[in-house]
Amino acid sequence: MRLYKKTGSTVHIISFPDEDVEKGCYLLIEDKRAGKSLIVQVIDIQFANVPGIMEELLREPLIDDPRGEDIDPFDITSHILYVQDARLLICKIHGTVRDNKIVSDTSWLPSRIHSAIYRLPVERLLEMASIVGAYPISLGETPEMSPVVIDASNLDGKLNIITGRKGVGKSHLSKLLVLGLVKHGATVIILDINGEYRNLGLNSNGEKNEFYNRIHVLVPRENFKVTLHQTGLSVMMRILVYALNLPGTSAREFKHIWHFLEERKMLSLHEIGEAIRRWQCNQQVKDALFSRYHTLLHTGFFTDNLEEAIGFEELLQEVEEEGGALVIDLSGSAPIERQIIVEYILAKLQDLLFQRRIMPIFLFAEEAHLYLRETYWDDIVTRMRHFGIFTTFITNQPNTIKESIYRQADNIFIFNFVNEHDLEFISRAAKVDAETLVSIVRDLPPHYCLVLGDVVKNFPVIVKVRPLNVQTMGETRLFFKERDANESRIKQEPTLHISQQAKTS
Repeated sequence: MRLYKKTGSTVHIISFPDEDVEKGCYLLIEDKRAGKSLIVQVIDIQFANVPGIMEELLREPLIDDPRGEDIDPFDITSHILYVQDARLLICKIHGTVRDNKIVSDTSWLPSRIHSAIYRLPVERLLEMASIVGAYPISLGETPEMSPVVIDASNLDGKLNIITGRKGVGKSHLSKLLVLGLVKHGATVIILDINGEYRNLGLNSNGEKNEFYNRIHVLVPRENFKVTLHQTGLSVMMRILVYALNLPGTSAREFKHIWHFLEERKMLSLHEIGEAIRRWQCNQQVKDALFSRYHTLLHTGFFTDNLEEAIGFEELLQEVEEEGGALVIDLSGSAPIERQIIVEYILAKLQDLLFQRRIMPIFLFAEEAHLYLRETYWDDIVTRMRHFGIFTTFITNQPNTIKESIYRQADNIFIFNFVNEHDLEFISRAAKVDAETLVSIVRDLPPHYCLVLGDVVKNFPVIVKVRPLNVQTMGETRLFFKERDANESRIKQEPTLHISQQAKTS
């Protein structure tokens, strides 16, 4: 390989056919006279545009006569063919190696004559960058088959985004990160929109795994109900105002009703309904309160029965002892119910963290645009982040997440996208130049992702996500696959019936 030219942060390198180079790999341009090396990443591979190549390619079929005999005593043809296959590597500069340490100096220019170019294994690059610490999480392997291990502490206090088109492995990576955090004793809360995480405590064959006792599944209406006393007025007001859009005048009347019942130790769902009916106020206010009251009642999430209510704070404190995950299964909840439940969880977490009654938690939000109100995005990544809620958003619609959120993201895991609009949207905000992101992400195969951010010290790395021996529950039901399986089962049933009769006789 030979250094050709440099323009801004882009370096062009000439590569020959026998040199093994592929998109996404790293190269080291070593200048021995300067005593340092430039780290570059290949983002595109093109044919070298050598003057006269077009003429040679057009001439070849004209002079290629099978009846004649080629006379080439100086073996010039082989050299021409070698040049025709020469490639031009488009590379981006990512740092400098000096005294075996990576520094951010990229302002110098290596010598064309005295430089040697080598392929830099990603494993060696990550080793020099010291990405592994005391809390390792194995992500998978690079295209070079070397392992990629990140440190869980680089997810701590960070905002993370996992995105990609449908069916490429986003939820799989999310589960891998969840189990990695749980293994190191962290508390993880998962807003599970599709019921994909509930069996993380089971191996793929149905047996219990090491996480079985640390995965707690909460299903609203079933084993996840709360009382009004557990909820508290501040949390209830946030539900009414933000999830149910209760007007300000009606909200003030509700506060009066709550305090009235609380002073008389009569606070319950039934008594709130009776109090609204008897309350002396404007009829429109009363109608607004009644409509919200019946909505709360029909969710089945609130109860007056202490025996069926769950202490959310106590459960969190119990999980903290060894680390674990609370899976909030929202797959059976209607849209308005999801908003109420999520509002309750986030408001409750914020209150508990503000009072320092629980440790900081990691929040994983699948397709958050379906249940998070618009004003919550900035709230989660700014104010709640300081309280101790560290969020990971998982989505296949990157434009549903505000651009300001991308700009604050510390780590982004990007799977394959082919839609130009999606790629353009992400590239405007990611911590890497748009050319690198668009060029690499478009060609990623399924289950490969481009990792950006603090977890890889801002060196973009392509990772093949490793498989998980858990029941992922994320597979899409397919009509023809199920029909064929049912037909096969029906054909086997008569045979089984006959064999059972033979045994009986």
